[in-house]
Amino acid sequence: MTNLLSDFAAAVARHPDRVAIVDGKGRETRFAQLMTRTEALARAWHMRGIRKGDRVLLAMRWDADLYAALAALWSLGATVVLPEPAMGLAGLRHAAKLEGVSAFCSSGAFGVLKFALPELWPLRHLRPTASRGPRPDLPAPQAEDIALISFTSGTSGLPKAIPRSHGFLDAQHHAIAPMLHSDTPERDLVCFPVFVLINIASGRTSVLPDWKMSRLSRVKPAALAGWMARQSVTRALMPPSLCEKLAEVTLPTTLHSLFTGGGPVFPDLMRRLTAGNKELRLVCVYGSTEAEPIAHLDAIDISAEDQRWMTEGKGLLVGHPVAGLALRVVEDEIQVAGAHVNSGYLDPAHDVENKVHEGGVIWHRTGDAGHVDAQGRLWLLGRSGTEVDLPQGPRFPFPIEVAARGWKGVTGCALIETGAGACLVVEGDARCLADWQAQAARLGIAKVKQLANIPMDKRHASKIDRAALARLVV
Repeated sequence: MTNLLSDFAAAVARHPDRVAIVDGKGRETRFAQLMTRTEALARAWHMRGIRKGDRVLLAMRWDADLYAALAALWSLGATVVLPEPAMGLAGLRHAAKLEGVSAFCSSGAFGVLKFALPELWPLRHLRPTASRGPRPDLPAPQAEDIALISFTSGTSGLPKAIPRSHGFLDAQHHAIAPMLHSDTPERDLVCFPVFVLINIASGRTSVLPDWKMSRLSRVKPAALAGWMARQSVTRALMPPSLCEKLAEVTLPTTLHSLFTGGGPVFPDLMRRLTAGNKELRLVCVYGSTEAEPIAHLDAIDISAEDQRWMTEGKGLLVGHPVAGLALRVVEDEIQVAGAHVNSGYLDPAHDVENKVHEGGVIWHRTGDAGHVDAQGRLWLLGRSGTEVDLPQGPRFPFPIEVAARGWKGVTGCALIETGAGACLVVEGDARCLADWQAQAARLGIAKVKQLANIPMDKRHASKIDRAALARLVV
């Protein structure tokens, strides 16, 4: 059976001296060094008693040691538990309460948490210290063995635990790999930790952020472009919030491709990114925590007719579903099934509202509304349950938000329902307020409110936090 571990070993054999990871301080770790570190950690933690089936909670800096630790624990047959980073300490404490967690693995200052949080006191404490001695002779993990447990973002209640088997991670790798394939060596700036795993398995170099992903709002456009230039980044994988910053500056000459996802990618952002960079390849990726990726769209494939349809209210185009994925739309909701779609949650109670069992097929309810056009491409309308009441009937937000983002002076907007009716909240030049009100009225929206900053999600700062926004508006 192939898995990420075997693909990692193959990548080391092919490219031992190639740089695998450049961390946020510019330190380089080559593939052979990453493998040596992995084996050293596996020896040390095997001596500490880590065995097949152990659940190990991980809190480590985002650097090469994080990926060496993942590979080491997997080689021992352990399951890695990754807390939801957007929740901070609350996410760590929530993950520590998971049944069966027996060890806590930390690096750097995260180690202090072992003594500060009561939930961690009973757990064995693993640190990334190497050990000499014979390498443990252990069988390779099986496809059905659980490799890791991660969590949903918790935007609609407590985060749900999602088990991912080695077979699932392998299927996800093969779903993403064709999109990222390149015949030449690349240096990818990677802002999504899971994509570093894909790059390691593919023998490709990953450059990590030199900023904290939990503080995206503090990233300066010039500093972002400067880090990319200093590291000779050829491709970037980042959320739309960072793409917004890149659109304000001159892109590094080495950059030829940009992959973005983790939130809606609106046409106005695509135009700003490519306006002065005609050679830039821009790919928009749509997916979710339970199914990544679902669809992708190369900006060059968006026709003038597609642009017109988006501005006239058809929704947000996100492209063709990826190979090997089954997709359908049931009562406006997008549902997906396939080898790289999570088949269930750790708590079966969560499956009731999110999974549909039909024969031998498990459909995941994404919670996103959309439709498929005659070309087989997917269009998004917004989240299910976010419809607003307009004179012409209930409307999802994306069709109107896509159009409004094209109005003069608008830099961001959100259509929400309030107790007083539909309201279009706009970020932008307040001098254009009268024009926004006139255009909104033509769409049946009586109320327009201007805000300096629309609240965004904590994970990627790329999705509108509609609950927080509603509280502000009310």
